[in-house]
Amino acid sequence: MTRLDVAPEATEGPVDCDGPRALIVEAREVPLGGVRAMAVHRTLPHRALPMVGAWCFLDRFGPQDTLMRVEPHPHIGLQTVTWPIIGEVRHRDTVGSDVVVRPGALNLMTSGEGIAHSEYSVGESPIPLDALQLWVALPESRRHGAPAFERHENLPVHDLGDGADAVVVMGEFGAITSPATVHTPIVGAELRLPAGRTVRVPLRPEWEYALYGMIGSAEVETGMDATDADAAQRTTPLAATGATASVDASRLLYLGTGRDHVDVTAPDDARVFLLGGEPFEADIVMWWNFVGRSHEEILEAREAWEAQASRFGAVVGHGTERIPAPPLPAVRLTPRRRRA
Repeated sequence: MTRLDVAPEATEGPVDCDGPRALIVEAREVPLGGVRAMAVHRTLPHRALPMVGAWCFLDRFGPQDTLMRVEPHPHIGLQTVTWPIIGEVRHRDTVGSDVVVRPGALNLMTSGEGIAHSEYSVGESPIPLDALQLWVALPESRRHGAPAFERHENLPVHDLGDGADAVVVMGEFGAITSPATVHTPIVGAELRLPAGRTVRVPLRPEWEYALYGMIGSAEVETGMDATDADAAQRTTPLAATGATASVDASRLLYLGTGRDHVDVTAPDDARVFLLGGEPFEADIVMWWNFVGRSHEEILEAREAWEAQASRFGAVVGHGTERIPAPPLPAVRLTPRRRRA
């Protein structure tokens, strides 16, 4: 997915996460929806919470009936994780991939120093479509490497007991490891929760975590009052939830570090996505579709894309169509840093 909201954000007053949190982050509609007639809602990055481990981006496009046409666009310094809920998306890229990803299958694209790709819904008419797309920031040891693509259709499942389980999409969860290639210690897992059951989700105290509602809603025992990441901007702040917080399709709950488990209850059958990992090794500079470490890196990547340099290659099956880079803002790009 390509981004159109590219203005830099303020970074004053950053803090490190040093323990448990219960921070509610509401999804917001982004320009991609209006420009391409698609409903797209973004939860990460947020000015108070730019990352969870190495996870630096979370979009949801859907649920909706739409004709998706995202033309070739570039990426650097990240992995894209495409996780469909409903519908089929055709992915083509500059390493020769041309595949259709369906619910239950993972598309994982590693940009390294540069890659480009396109995303089309299948067919020539609007279809039901709902999917998550997430980005994972690459560490110094991998972000300058070659691009790559992989697809995984048979992902391992961790039994949570009492009828609940977790599809391990990325990284490690419990004693289960996904076959997908990762470059930092992380987890991405879809929790499938039966109605009326309380499920204990194991966590690593040294990692930070968040839960995002996919289908239905779930109640999470946080052990502390929940806070609203957008309270200062709301005319009517979210109601206090005490030691229990809800997650649904419009909300992410950041849990912080220092937890060895969290208890989750779903009133009805629900699916929740778990994000987590070690706090990332560096602050990142993130603009448009690029993740770097400095303003100069972003500028260099933008100029290469506009010059149609060989750094990004040519997307298989496409001609000259491409998404042009937006203009850089008139200020120096600075790292996104946690403020909550």
